[in-house]
Amino acid sequence: MNTSSTWHGWLTRTTRVAWLWLVEWWQLVHLGAVILVLTMSPSSYSVENRTVLARHIYVNTAPILLGFSLLCALVTVVLTRIVMVTALSYGLSQYALQVVIRVLVLELIPLTAALFVALRCTIPDGAELTAMQASGELDELRRQGVEPVSHEVLPRVVAGIMSGITLAALSCVVALVGAYITVYGFRLSGLGGYTRLFGQVFTPAVTLIFVLKTLFFSLAVSLIPMASALYGMRGASMRTSAEMRGLVRMFAVILLIEVASLVGNYY
Repeated sequence: MNTSSTWHGWLTRTTRVAWLWLVEWWQLVHLGAVILVLTMSPSSYSVENRTVLARHIYVNTAPILLGFSLLCALVTVVLTRIVMVTALSYGLSQYALQVVIRVLVLELIPLTAALFVALRCTIPDGAELTAMQASGELDELRRQGVEPVSHEVLPRVVAGIMSGITLAALSCVVALVGAYITVYGFRLSGLGGYTRLFGQVFTPAVTLIFVLKTLFFSLAVSLIPMASALYGMRGASMRTSAEMRGLVRMFAVILLIEVASLVGNYY
């Protein structure tokens, strides 16, 4: 009898956890669909909403742009030097720059930019939205006839996406220029060979995967904190906060995107 009760209790808890897990993922997908529809709707870009959107894009991008670019330049110089010296010692210097471009530009920069935007912008925005939810400010907006998703959530999500894409794009340019200067100096004699090498690495398929990966990274770090704040992400374990479950969910999605991109690039 005790064994039967234990088995029944375990099955009930497992079913409840699985159901809540599905509900949380459905809420995330639903929010993403709503944001997509609102982004394409002209009514979302009223004068007031445009002002709020522009403010969020500026706050999420401008203050971190210079610091992240300088950090990227420093990492590029150090990593390029290490790879060049190591490749030279093994007689593989002709492959060194290709390794730098593949590892740094294709893999590290999009991932680092997404995590930087998450820690600096979207997770604090999610915490701010959680506070607004807890204080009843979002309910007050609904009573006033203002939809919180279009007025508060949409600007934060779009700003996070724009920030992630901007940081990744600018950092790739900085990394490519830094790698060239580290290897060739300020001479233009190596520009032709460097351009051909860049073209060999960035084939149409690799470029498409790179663009999609950057976009999906930006979507993940922007949407998931907002969904966690808006829906609360109520789960089975009371010991784990909604924010922590949202972080775990975000890192899991980022890992899946990275694995999928690696499979697409190298298999």
